[in-house]
Amino acid sequence: MKIYLVGGAVRDSLLNLPVKDRDWVVVGGSKEILLKKNFQQVGKDFPVFLHPITHEEYALARKERKSGIGYTGFSTDYNSHVTLEEDLIRRDLTINAIAYDEDGNYIDPFGGKKDIKNRLLRHISQSFTEDPLRILRTARLAASLTHLGFQIAEETILLMRIMVEKGELLYLTPNRIWNETEKAFNTINPHVYFQILYKCKALHLFFPEVNFLYQKKNISSYYIFNKLYNKNIILKGLAKISTLCKDIDVRFAYLCRFLSTNVLYSNSLHNSSFNSSLKKKYDKKSCDLVSSLCKRFYIPSYIRDIAILNTRFCFFLDTIDYQSSKNIVMLFYKIDAWRKPERVQKLAFLSQFNFLNISKSYFTYINSGFFLEKCFSVIKNVSAKLVLDQGLKGNNIKNELIRLRIKKLESWRVNNKNLFC
Repeated sequence: MKIYLVGGAVRDSLLNLPVKDRDWVVVGGSKEILLKKNFQQVGKDFPVFLHPITHEEYALARKERKSGIGYTGFSTDYNSHVTLEEDLIRRDLTINAIAYDEDGNYIDPFGGKKDIKNRLLRHISQSFTEDPLRILRTARLAASLTHLGFQIAEETILLMRIMVEKGELLYLTPNRIWNETEKAFNTINPHVYFQILYKCKALHLFFPEVNFLYQKKNISSYYIFNKLYNKNIILKGLAKISTLCKDIDVRFAYLCRFLSTNVLYSNSLHNSSFNSSLKKKYDKKSCDLVSSLCKRFYIPSYIRDIAILNTRFCFFLDTIDYQSSKNIVMLFYKIDAWRKPERVQKLAFLSQFNFLNISKSYFTYINSGFFLEKCFSVIKNVSAKLVLDQGLKGNNIKNELIRLRIKKLESWRVNNKNLFC
């Protein structure tokens, strides 16, 4: 029996990247041998075991044969005669099919080390097409490694397009799709993930809302600054945000803001009465679209909530210096700022990447994020004790607290108006 380190751990080690998880393949072994060594089997029918001390995964070398549809339609052979090369060839990309033995030798039957040197993501064989999830994983790996100069081989992109045309992607579950997408959002360049999906013609199947950004006709009608503010600017904005903030809810919220066909901005810029456009406190159409997207993929609430709030109040935040003190105070109530003050910080950060802030030459420009945080800092310490001491009850307590906060904010704005002109 021989044991080899395989997969991402070997790849990342060769790239001098931190190794997060180590996976091992066992050649010439059996279920009985590993159980005698106190390994714990994962599942009843799948030949993967947890090491009794390190809890790292050890898998019996196996061959797989397509026997159904989707990513689960496989029959598996893991007898003790399966060779290392037979196990490696079933993997997706050459750079993930390098093994490392206990003597420090690399076993690289498919040229993975060469592809690492050439910064190439290339499929190993036609068996790549048997698992549709590999399209998402390859796009995600491209997003993870693009900062090192990696690109997907053209023949692999072509193969991914063929897979899309065959329709097997339709068998992927929402949970599987979001799982890979969430990992992509956690990479250094999450925008590359969507670019790759578009390039292999899969984006419209998974994320028609994002695919909308690539429709030039729609972009022209939606953004009057389409020459400056198109899909490339939007996705580069996601790249920029990702260098400044690692929070996936912030990254996701940024992208969601541009997924609507709402023409609020275009209308307000052409409207002869700008003040009339301020009467619209939130963008319901966009919120409904983002909410539907989150529901479709069962996106966690902490990610969903920031995306919806940023979409809902994006225009409000863009024009916050035009808004009344009352409306600003009520905004903090609507986002539950006193119980969740981190929402103020995240919306303040995101507001720096909203539409009107980029098109600032059309408006009196302020740092809306800084202004939002200052407003909250001014009123957040208005004490409820002062209201309770007045003997008020029920809704009168809340109403008086709101009145005091509005009064304090208005006074502060009057005394500091020169700072925000």
